Amino acid sequence: MDHPQADEEAEAIRAAPRPPVPQAQAKFVTGSTMRHVVVMTSTGSIGLMAVFAVDLINLWYISHLGDTVATAAVGYASTILFMTTSVCIGIMISAGALCSRALGGRNRPLARRFAASTMVWMLVVTTGVALCSFPFIRPILAGLGATGRTLDLATIYLQITTPTVILIGIGVGFSGVLRAVGDARRAMYVTLSGAIVAAILDPVFILWLGLGVEGAACVVVFSRAALALLGWYGAVRVHGLVARLSIRDALADFIPIIGIAGPAVLANLATPVANSYMTAVLAPFGDGAVAGNAVTGRLVAFCFGGIFSLSGVVGPIFGQNYGAGRLDRVRRTLTDAFIFTTIYALVMWAVLAAGHHGVVRLFNIVDPEAARLIEFFCLFVAGSWIFHGLLFVANASFNNLGFPIASTIFNWGKTTLGTIPFALAGATLWGAEGALAGQGLGAVLFGVIGVWWAYRSLRRLKGPKVGPAPARAASD
Repeated sequence: MDHPQADEEAEAIRAAPRPPVPQAQAKFVTGSTMRHVVVMTSTGSIGLMAVFAVDLINLWYISHLGDTVATAAVGYASTILFMTTSVCIGIMISAGALCSRALGGRNRPLARRFAASTMVWMLVVTTGVALCSFPFIRPILAGLGATGRTLDLATIYLQITTPTVILIGIGVGFSGVLRAVGDARRAMYVTLSGAIVAAILDPVFILWLGLGVEGAACVVVFSRAALALLGWYGAVRVHGLVARLSIRDALADFIPIIGIAGPAVLANLATPVANSYMTAVLAPFGDGAVAGNAVTGRLVAFCFGGIFSLSGVVGPIFGQNYGAGRLDRVRRTLTDAFIFTTIYALVMWAVLAAGHHGVVRLFNIVDPEAARLIEFFCLFVAGSWIFHGLLFVANASFNNLGFPIASTIFNWGKTTLGTIPFALAGATLWGAEGALAGQGLGAVLFGVIGVWWAYRSLRRLKGPKVGPAPARAASD
């Protein structure tokens, strides 16, 4: 028996308009460039600080066990984790740059395809990093100077956390896509989720269950899983800005992706390599010096998170305006980013200098060598991060405006010529504090040169550079 009314209702349901897929807009090509810099960097820094806050929270709880060896072990392990995280951030920069250029040129299908292709390569690279590094964890730590029980604890920590480089790669990759579309708030929530999980679970695993270093490593696994899940939800489910993953598209897009990701990864690796070198330089001064350096390293990552985030979050502002042919706004963005970075670093330096005694008490530092190193950093060496920051901004412009090789050269120049001779000379003449001072002096030199070279590079820009059109429609 036919039911005309039911048929009419079914037809009306089929004909009803469906909610449209959110359309990405190039929001950075209009409005105040300083406002875009402040909003994107502020939210981005909160997000990236949240990533590093996981290590900071771990170290804080470990330090309250009253075991300098355990604190030093986490310091050694965190040096390696920072290196793998930097690889992921380098690939994230490629995702943000390519997607933002495509959106600036009003080519949403190309942006979706670039996002998907970049995520394929993120999975390939992070899986390779995990598989290749896992068998060599103990030799690497020993090469940095870890010995005895410190070496044993650091090895256990890395054996648990190294496979999760895949998870953090997924999370930061999707956060780069969110920043490319201008959703700074959701990108911040993605990375903030990891810190929230760590803050909740660290006291449970480290203190209440008494698992110590092993518990801290387990918390890293859970925090990175949360990062990956929320990143996928924002980029894929909310914005629909990631096409279906395709090996064929990823291979076809390899050249534009590696053109940015390759130099960006190499550039980002320079900082953790420099940190590894500093750990090796300080190792002869004992576990106290290494523990103090571990605390200063986490302070840098947390307090100066805005500087670390610049290469990822300011990049889309450069990319969209470059893609739209607004070279005047590109230059204004660069200047505004330099101004913002300088003010931000000065404020952080003032806070650390004013609270240097409090930092030592906060981390329950009882070793006198560790305490002296932390206080010296807060009072003097933290000021060098003004120039680290200026170079990070310059590198962001290089990565997103077609000069990625310059970013690699400057970062590795700072890591080698700006770190090794200065730190070695400082350690020889004035001990552990002299090593930190030498590293800071090298940063001043390369920061000044980086600013000059960034403006020089802008004069060479001719017009927009969006990238090749896709050979076929992006997969849905």
